[in-house]
Amino acid sequence: MNKLLIPLAAMFLLAQTLLGQNTQGRWTIGVRGGGNLWFNDLSDVKVGPGAELEIGYGLSQSLSLGLLTGWELLKSEQIPTSAATPWGYLKAEGIPVSLALKAYFSPGSSFSPYGYIGAGGIFYKRLTSGSTFVPKDEVQSSIHIPVGLGFNAFATNDVAFTIDLSYRFMDAWTDYTGQDGGTDGYAAAKAGLNFFIGTSDNDDDDMDGLTNGEEKALGTDPANPDTDGDGLKDGEEANTHSTNPLKADTDGDGLNDGAEVRTHKTNPNKADSDGDGLNDGDEVTKHKTDPLKTDTDGDGLTDGSEVSVNKTNPLKADTDGDTLSDGNEINKHKTNPMMADTDAGTVDDGKEVARGSDPLNAADDVPMKVGEAIILEGITFKIGSSEITAGSAAILEKALKSLMDNPDITVEVAGHTDNTGSRNTNMKLSQSRADVVKNWLANRGVSPGRMTTMGYGPDKPVAPNTTKEDREKNRRIEFIRTK
Repeated sequence: MNKLLIPLAAMFLLAQTLLGQNTQGRWTIGVRGGGNLWFNDLSDVKVGPGAELEIGYGLSQSLSLGLLTGWELLKSEQIPTSAATPWGYLKAEGIPVSLALKAYFSPGSSFSPYGYIGAGGIFYKRLTSGSTFVPKDEVQSSIHIPVGLGFNAFATNDVAFTIDLSYRFMDAWTDYTGQDGGTDGYAAAKAGLNFFIGTSDNDDDDMDGLTNGEEKALGTDPANPDTDGDGLKDGEEANTHSTNPLKADTDGDGLNDGAEVRTHKTNPNKADSDGDGLNDGDEVTKHKTDPLKTDTDGDGLTDGSEVSVNKTNPLKADTDGDTLSDGNEINKHKTNPMMADTDAGTVDDGKEVARGSDPLNAADDVPMKVGEAIILEGITFKIGSSEITAGSAAILEKALKSLMDNPDITVEVAGHTDNTGSRNTNMKLSQSRADVVKNWLANRGVSPGRMTTMGYGPDKPVAPNTTKEDREKNRRIEFIRTK
């Protein structure tokens, strides 16, 4: 017996250092039923029914002290072999009453094994005759020392299914044989339910990862694992994500914390996870952009600048469909990303960039409609002469490229002057200058048949000839599409 008590004492001390189901300050009421095997001096062991009631109180997180009682029907038999062994069939019923100290090996978990040891007595009476030592139906008593193991499997924080295996030591006279053959006893196996009543600050009633005491300090509901209803348990919010378990949307971005963590993978503590100038909620629900990607469409502009500054589509890299990305239009070409043909010269910005013309200057566009005219601003001639100055080459190169890129177009090259000098002189000068431009283009590959020339002299001014600046505007070359 002493050898048994030593390891049991060690078991209880170990239980104090383990974490698991918290019993401190809680009452336990357990009801179990099952069977027993009575081991005594008789040769044949029989199975008898039994039931048990437990009432316990939690002394600490892993230890409880309780009262075990119940009812046992003990059976045993030995066929008589001589007058010295007249015992035959023995049957007795007993009511054990013991105090037991129980240790929980895994407090706090849904599966909590335990061990216990107790001491008390059993009151019993014999239900069969045959022994000369103990009369039938006379109430007797014996020591009763229960030692057992079992487990609680919790369906809720307050109700657990339990299986309990034990051995109950009794004195040697319980079998009524009159022989002291050693300590008698019975093994019992029972199953039932344990009900846990009450609570304590060390409990986690709603199993959210926070003790009741921690929830009290935070102001959360210890009976609701998700106080703010955001899809995250209070324990996850407090211990893992550092979010506010009392506020469904900690960062106020329009997405609840659970959606940020589980669905969008955004930062529930940062309203604008990707730092693009749009809060996560607007990105997800309003703009349909990626809250984890600063530039959703990859056009070189952040989603925030597209929405708030440039008014472009953050889901479309080329908002106006001119083949130039919005970022290149704004940062590189200075064109309008909302307007396919920024200079309104009839050629889209992308095509102008590709062919080398200026998407901000309509003058180097080829007119798209017959009869339309484009002034080639920047083409200059020596005073009173049809000789092209060196500074005009860049403009003529763009016109050349436009004509080469559009081989089906024919144009009239029209020359114009101001009203300085005689009309006859100006008519000849304007014609000569138109012819020079045609020849310049023809010498570089444009078919002469695609170009006609006409000198209009001072007859078609675009501004009054009253100032130097206006006269410069009237001295011009125009391309007019004829086909």
